[in-house]
Amino acid sequence: MTAPSTNLHAAALAIREARSSRCPIARVSETFGITGLDAAYQVAQLNTQACLEDPARRVIGLKVGLTSKAVQQQLGVDQPDFGVLFNDMEYMNGDTIPMSRLIQPKVEAEVAFVVGKDLGSHAPSWAEFLNALAYALPALEIVDSVIQDWKITLVDTVADNASSGLYVLGEQPVSIGALDTSALGMQMSINGRTVSVGTGAACLGHPLRAAYWLACTMAERGHPLRAGQLILSGALGPMVALSNGDLVQAHLGSLGSVGCRLA
Repeated sequence: MTAPSTNLHAAALAIREARSSRCPIARVSETFGITGLDAAYQVAQLNTQACLEDPARRVIGLKVGLTSKAVQQQLGVDQPDFGVLFNDMEYMNGDTIPMSRLIQPKVEAEVAFVVGKDLGSHAPSWAEFLNALAYALPALEIVDSVIQDWKITLVDTVADNASSGLYVLGEQPVSIGALDTSALGMQMSINGRTVSVGTGAACLGHPLRAAYWLACTMAERGHPLRAGQLILSGALGPMVALSNGDLVQAHLGSLGSVGCRLA
């Protein structure tokens, strides 16, 4: 049964207010009777529209979430989810990120891809998709849920824009053809202590496969990927909670390193 429109709008408003006040809330799935992925994406879309009412904000890319098979099994799903990236979410390698923008942040290391050519309205073939990518960058995604204590369901994280917070990009782009992102090793440290280790294979088997899923999904939804858009393809290892003052550094093999500090 689909939630009434008033419930969808109420859930969207609750999420916006939680982000603005930095006060976590109970699961919107339970509070507002939001069930199913379609309803969850409708809630997320309402908040995207609300954000775009600010002329200074632009959608500049998308993130893929739930790319870990273990996490998918935990939430009872067989595919990833996605969220929208805005221009004011972006930081660069070495930047200091204000904790005042976050609620209960966690961090994960990822491969970011930049789209070099517009994709058509049809689901792209693998070759068309690869031809459209320009390059890759090392990235940190700082995920941040409005749901209290991160006790999320699939519906809650999708409604909350896939728990999107902020992200940090490395400076040096690398050609896609020069990388084997599946075999890419990742090591992430906080304050000099290793806290997460993984490989590209942890991301849906291959980061490019995760990005391809996104390209096909967005085409099917009538929003094909466009030149210049960023794709955060999903975590290469376990995400880790962050605290004020933490220095985060991640090394992603031949793709390079990326880091930031929270303050």
